[in-house]
Amino acid sequence: MDTGARTPLVEPVVDWRHRHLLDVDVLSEAEIMRILSTADAMAEVLQRNVARTPALRGVTIFNLFYEASTRTRSSFELAGKILGADVINVSGSGSSVEKGESLVETLNTISAVGADAVVMRHHASGAPWLAARTIDGHIVNAGDGQHAHPTQALLDAYVLIKEFGDLTGRKVVIVGDILHSRVARSNLWSLTTLGAEVTLVAPRPLLPAALSNGASEREHPLALPSVRVESDLDRAIVGADAVMALRIQNERLRGNLLPSSAEYARRYQLTSERIADASPEAIVMHPGPMNEGVEIAVDVAHSPQSRIEAQVSAGLAVRMAVLFLLIRGGA
Repeated sequence: MDTGARTPLVEPVVDWRHRHLLDVDVLSEAEIMRILSTADAMAEVLQRNVARTPALRGVTIFNLFYEASTRTRSSFELAGKILGADVINVSGSGSSVEKGESLVETLNTISAVGADAVVMRHHASGAPWLAARTIDGHIVNAGDGQHAHPTQALLDAYVLIKEFGDLTGRKVVIVGDILHSRVARSNLWSLTTLGAEVTLVAPRPLLPAALSNGASEREHPLALPSVRVESDLDRAIVGADAVMALRIQNERLRGNLLPSSAEYARRYQLTSERIADASPEAIVMHPGPMNEGVEIAVDVAHSPQSRIEAQVSAGLAVRMAVLFLLIRGGA
């Protein structure tokens, strides 16, 4: 596991002076744990009979989503409202984007009407950095292209820590479409920072070039932390503490030579037989949406070992924590 100094892709990602959350690749362990401990406090708020707080009263949050989303968008909307903020949803469909309005024009418009924070999902990698340079206010990356999905990685870490406590030395296997997964990229950074030993499993066409070609991760434009890479799921899963399945993102494929769905399922599907070779206390995770019967068997997705619903639940507390810390906690 590489725990050396890291060079961010563009700039420090969480800086309490500028207060953006664009990725987790330069977050320290202490910064991650601060977010997760704050999420614990938010989870307590959610246990109250009246789960509302005035923490962000007077704050206006725009959810700016250029791609479809259910879990992330709804949890950010609910998180803002529970904290007392005014939340406005804007999507590419049904907005002036359909009339040709550029991203910069949209950002300037919502800034002009009083956006204090923008939660942003965009199909282009790096779009949140453009937003951070275009307008004042707090920018939260809710997923940009194939690059990053920081709050998903944070909620995954939250679930794992709730399950195992200290993650040092814990074996986490991530299997599926690594190449197109912003979730996988963000999880690589957060989990290795927290001390987990991460193994990636995928067909070669679904691995980033820095990993599939044996290149030095440090020399690649999209630098990744040092992890183990396997093509054999049966070998990788032995003794694993947690196994996360990813779906094949057909909407992002561009001529990749992939096995058929049946062949993929035969080699890479999470089945009860495979999970039996993991640690006796192993848990199963998936960021969703799931293709049951392809990357994960139906019985595994809904088994006692599954923490998929817990991931969804954790998303609300973690996103409440992120909004609170970025807007109030760094002041």
